[in-house]
Amino acid sequence: QVQLVESGGGLVLAGGSLRLSCAASGRAFSSYAIGWFRQAPGKEREFVAAISWSGANRNYADSVKGRFTISRDNAKNTVYLQMNSLNTEDAAVYYCAARLGLATMTVRGYDVWGQGTQVTVSS
Repeated sequence: QVQLVESGGGLVLAGGSLRLSCAASGRAFSSYAIGWFRQAPGKEREFVAAISWSGANRNYADSVKGRFTISRDNAKNTVYLQMNSLNTEDAAVYYCAARLGLATMTVRGYDVWGQGTQVTVSS
């Protein structure tokens, strides 16, 4: 089983960019689909993006399509989330999660979670 650690969060002005990283330790990282989720205060955790084990398939929430890009480097055991044109509605704690098999957009579909990284967007 893998362990996940997110990094790259911080404070950014609206319209700015951040790149989040999800670093994995453990065996067979390349066998896992990875998802990014976010949770704002008082709201449920929601899907942001997911990528298959090979990187060939990617899915995005409608709210981030065209602005966010998910990618992975299996040689570095890392998945990235490039976030552009950030707005205040993107502010949240961002989590990466892993599952064996196909990528899914549901929280319950993932078995392993990181601790999260805070993204704050200032207007």
